[in-house]
Amino acid sequence: MRRTLTAHILMTMTLAMLLALPASAASALTPTETVKSRVDEALQTLTQASAASAGASEQRRIEIRRAADALFDFTEMSRRALGRHWTDRTPAERQEFVRVFGDLLERAYIGKIELYSGEKVAFLGDAIDGELATVRTRIVTKQGTEIPVDYRMLRHGDRWRAYDVIIEGVSLVANYRTQFDKVIQRTSYQQLVQQVRARQ
Repeated sequence: MRRTLTAHILMTMTLAMLLALPASAASALTPTETVKSRVDEALQTLTQASAASAGASEQRRIEIRRAADALFDFTEMSRRALGRHWTDRTPAERQEFVRVFGDLLERAYIGKIELYSGEKVAFLGDAIDGELATVRTRIVTKQGTEIPVDYRMLRHGDRWRAYDVIIEGVSLVANYRTQFDKVIQRTSYQQLVQQVRARQ
């Protein structure tokens, strides 16, 4: 039950981040401001959303992916998810993996957006260490349960982009890294790419 709730919250909040403000609006924000602006905007959008037509739903997905591309550093997420196997990849293989892994993340969470049911978000501040930062938040359910969700950020110029989401101490990227490493060790990198495509 707790695992189901945790997965629900992770999906909801990851999608909340995807429903971002335009990248230009977030150019000089702190890590916390970056996350908060996106979460607040997303939750407002989700709260006000009514049943949409198929066409409107598809357009929303396009907008979510465009926002995700501006917010998430898919190259950094892919590099960390492949771990030591990243260095063995050619530039073409890396580019392909960034694309298929980004598609996997999109399809894994985008269909869960309707699951949002009024959870509250508390922003607890950030810890900045050079070019890296962690934004700490708490998701408060309607039952009053508090679930810690942290966003790991990387600075790109004057903008911060997310490369991982940590829920109750569990890293999204590390979870994928464990899975990917097992597949590569058991079969091959090419088989991993095929499996990632199949999961889409």
